[in-house]
Amino acid sequence: MLHDRVLVRQDGGEGERRSGGGILIPATAAVGKRLAWAEVVAVGQNVRTVEVGDRVLYDPEDRAEVEVRGVAYVLMRERDLHAVAAERLQGTDDSTGLYL
Repeated sequence: MLHDRVLVRQDGGEGERRSGGGILIPATAAVGKRLAWAEVVAVGQNVRTVEVGDRVLYDPEDRAEVEVRGVAYVLMRERDLHAVAAERLQGTDDSTGLYL
């Protein structure tokens, strides 16, 4: 990876999902703009806040998809990330492990 680029693998799929109450929501249902979680698999040398293995929150509409050896990944700049969830960020008892 070069410069400030981050390569992530999307969590889950674009298909059906369940609500918090257990209701099945079909993939064709219209929903508002939603952010998505992904796992970081590679980072460039100028990335400062994200490490490989972290989970990040990003906007799926602002993405560049790439396929490497049959696996789909999303390539983005570090500044396009909205949040980072990592165990290394949990320092105290009141910490959520989320860096916004």
